[in-house]
Amino acid sequence: MNKSDKPLSTLWGCELSEANKEKTFSTEESNLQHQLAVRSMCLGHTAKDEFNIIELVTGSGKEATEGIPVATLHAKSMPTVNLTGVELHPPVTFRLKFGSGPVHICAEHVAFEEDLSDEELEEEEEEEEVEDEEEIEVSPEKPVKKQAAKNGGPVKRKKPEKAVDSTLSDDENNPPKKGKGRGRKPQAQKV
Repeated sequence: MNKSDKPLSTLWGCELSEANKEKTFSTEESNLQHQLAVRSMCLGHTAKDEFNIIELVTGSGKEATEGIPVATLHAKSMPTVNLTGVELHPPVTFRLKFGSGPVHICAEHVAFEEDLSDEELEEEEEEEEVEDEEEIEVSPEKPVKKQAAKNGGPVKRKKPEKAVDSTLSDDENNPPKKGKGRGRKPQAQKV
């Protein structure tokens, strides 16, 4: 991975309150692809005993979606919410739909290098395929053993004979058969 391939990540945050009910995250056009990963929303210490509903609007102008409620916070019952896994592409607008806040939003702004166009990707894939075809070597076929061809079946291999260790006693050379234990060694009788 090149140094330029690593994503650039920075923290982003805002506060929604009665005075500032809406905040938009947007980026300038560039050769980078931007993403906003929302982490958490929490009430400030001066929040009143009321419900605070935060909604999310993605896109802008005609492309804007209707507001989608993503969190309902209350000072006594739910002062914070974890939103790990919510990843959005700008522009994104957070709106305090109901309540007076303050609501603090914490997110991570991640910028990636712009993806290649579909045509460029297809050209690269075609070049890689041609290179792969040139690199592939065909392995020679192994000749079939004559004995297997004559008998019409696979060739059986002979098992190697086991060498008998002459230092072992008869009991050790001939272990007992299944179901018959060796038993205990005879104990010396007490006199």
